[in-house]
Amino acid sequence: MKKTLLAAALISAAATSAFAVQAPEKYVLDASHSQILFSYNHLGYSTTWGMFSGFEGEIQFDQDNPAASSVSVSMPLNSMFTGWQARFDHFMTKDFFDATEDETVSFTSTGIEVTGDTTAKITGDLTLNGVTKPVVLDAKVNQVGEHPMAKKPWAGFDATATVLRSDFNLGQFAPFVSDEVQIQISIEAMKAE
Repeated sequence: MKKTLLAAALISAAATSAFAVQAPEKYVLDASHSQILFSYNHLGYSTTWGMFSGFEGEIQFDQDNPAASSVSVSMPLNSMFTGWQARFDHFMTKDFFDATEDETVSFTSTGIEVTGDTTAKITGDLTLNGVTKPVVLDAKVNQVGEHPMAKKPWAGFDATATVLRSDFNLGQFAPFVSDEVQIQISIEAMKAE
C-alpha cells in the first residue's frame, strides 16, 4: 500500500511539473535601441519634440500569458534631449521642474489587459516631477525571437500614451502651450543571462 501511495505521489509530482506554468522571463532594455519621444503643441504654430534615450529598465515577459508580464523603467530627468539648450535650461527652472541633478522619471506597471494578438493596455504609475499618477500605455509587440546578430532571445515593443502635464505640476503657459503631451515609446529588450 505504501509503495502504491509513493508511486501515485511521484506520478502526480511529475505530471504537475510537466504542466507547470512557466514564470515570466526577465528581459533588460537595450539602451541603444530604446527611445521615449514626447511632443506638444506650441501656441498653435508648431509641434515641439523632445526625447529620452539611453535609459534603464526591465520587462518580466510571459509570452504565453502576456497579462502576467510587467515592466519598470527609470531615467534621469537631465538625460532629456530637447534639441535646444535654452529650452532644456528653461525646463529645469522653477517654471517647470525646478529639478535636482539626480531627479528621475519612472514608470512601473500595475496591470496588463491583453486587447489583441499583439496588443495590450499597460496600466502603471508614472512618477514625474515628484508626482505619481496612473497612466495607460497602448502597447504593441513588434517582434519576439532570436536576434540575428546577438544570437539570443530578443523582444521589441511600441507604445503610445497621452498625459496632462498639469497633472504633474508642470502646467505653466497652458492652454497656449498645450497641456496634453503625446508620448511615443519604442524599445528593444534582451533576455537576461
